Amino acid sequence: MILIVDSGATKSDWIALDEKGNQIFMTQTLGLSPEVLTREVIEDRLANNFELAKNREKVTHLYFYGAGCGTDRMKVFLKSIFGEFFPNAKADVKEDTYAAIYATTKIGEQGIVCILGTGSNCSYYDGHQLFQKVTALGYILMDDGSGNFFGRKLLRDYYYHKMPQDLGIKFNKEYNLDADHIKEHLYKQPNPNTYLATFARFIIENKEHPYCKGVIEKGLQQFVNNNIMQFELATKVPVHFVGSIAHFLEEELTQVLERNDLIKGVVHRRPIEGLVKFHQSTI
Repeated sequence: MILIVDSGATKSDWIALDEKGNQIFMTQTLGLSPEVLTREVIEDRLANNFELAKNREKVTHLYFYGAGCGTDRMKVFLKSIFGEFFPNAKADVKEDTYAAIYATTKIGEQGIVCILGTGSNCSYYDGHQLFQKVTALGYILMDDGSGNFFGRKLLRDYYYHKMPQDLGIKFNKEYNLDADHIKEHLYKQPNPNTYLATFARFIIENKEHPYCKGVIEKGLQQFVNNNIMQFELATKVPVHFVGSIAHFLEEELTQVLERNDLIKGVVHRRPIEGLVKFHQSTI
């Protein structure tokens, strides 16, 4: 059995294939980002999934593409956990950028591939190799244009009284904005980046409001400036996107790309379907 996993900070999509490439099952767990989760939390999320626990000894190959897997230390950390949970599997761990590449481009095609979901990332693919100009430093310092980026902006503006009153009243009705509640989730609970990203739904649902329009435009432009424009060929090759923010704000994203003379490529909410096709072609 082959397991293919696309793991973001919020959730992980798992698809199992047999030796001929036929799908056996599909399941989902919470995100397994090694940068923000302990070994115990990751082990619990695996063990609490019925399909994974039931089939753990049948897995022979595990292809894991995950947020926070860009360093050797994080790859070794996850491989150790997978080695115990899937005792008969050979695990291959790559950062989630590779999932985005396999889902949006073909071997031999050049392009810039971006992730705009709970977090954000950007890479150049020359058709064979992946290149990055910016070293990601996580949700506190980077992740421009991401879900947690917009969530952080909304909370800051609300507490600094910079959010328009009509929108602030609505925001307060939809979320628990008690300061102690917020600080509990940010500093004591796991996945603070995912918690921040939950507020991005509000800006998407209210994207026609002038305030939200401005925040979205500035956030996406900041992502373009700090990530895409780092590459010399930025305006010469298609720019592809995966992630929920890119999906739900595709119209706004398209406008920002056009204004910067960038070539819009494909936009996928989730790369798992493309990942499966890629691995099926290699069986």
